[in-house]
Amino acid sequence: MSRPKLLDLFCRQGGTSAGYRDAGFDVVGVDIEPQPRYPFEFHQADALEFLTAHWGEFDAFGASPPCQRYSLTQRIQGREHPDLIGPVRDLLEKTGRPFVIENVEDARGELRDPILLCGAMFGLETYRHRLFETGGGFRAETPAHPAHTARNAKMGRSVGEGEFMHIVGNFSDVPRARQIMGMPWASREGLREAVPPVYTEHIGRQLMAHLLKVSAELQQFDWEPAGIGGA
Repeated sequence: MSRPKLLDLFCRQGGTSAGYRDAGFDVVGVDIEPQPRYPFEFHQADALEFLTAHWGEFDAFGASPPCQRYSLTQRIQGREHPDLIGPVRDLLEKTGRPFVIENVEDARGELRDPILLCGAMFGLETYRHRLFETGGGFRAETPAHPAHTARNAKMGRSVGEGEFMHIVGNFSDVPRARQIMGMPWASREGLREAVPPVYTEHIGRQLMAHLLKVSAELQQFDWEPAGIGGA
């Protein structure tokens, strides 16, 4: 049996993509900027345009629209950024296929009934909360959320005994961050923008089970969604 194909939009250096790959998907990444560190098949393109042109080649979709619009720091500084969650959701819903949209906690108001994942759920030495909206007939479940008993290391300082790493800004000790995040190929910039692959591996395994469950029914009725270009 061939591996299902997943299109990862706004993929950056591939943290989410690696998790989906570990869950069993063949992953293709798309980003508007070049990503020489991306470890899988990559296309430099506008994510929405690529999705519109190629959605029919994929079984499922992931998307991590840039989070700057939802960042409290950016709002305080009065910087304007485009809203991409709504437009990408509109296109993903038209495909009729399952999808996952990831973003930061400040984007909760833009996401529909998201689940929250935290590094402590997976034994990582970083908290790194991220939200995941699932759709297209797919719903992911979340593990229990352990209490945050470890203290975050102060930004820009080395991590002390018993502290968790805060992988934001101009943090120090990139090798340690790579180990904690599970992204040995990533740069500092890539790490501070990334989701640990274990998050999307957790979601991806549930997504894989969902696809296996519905595939027999879709084949039986020879069903195909109208799609982005359909009526």
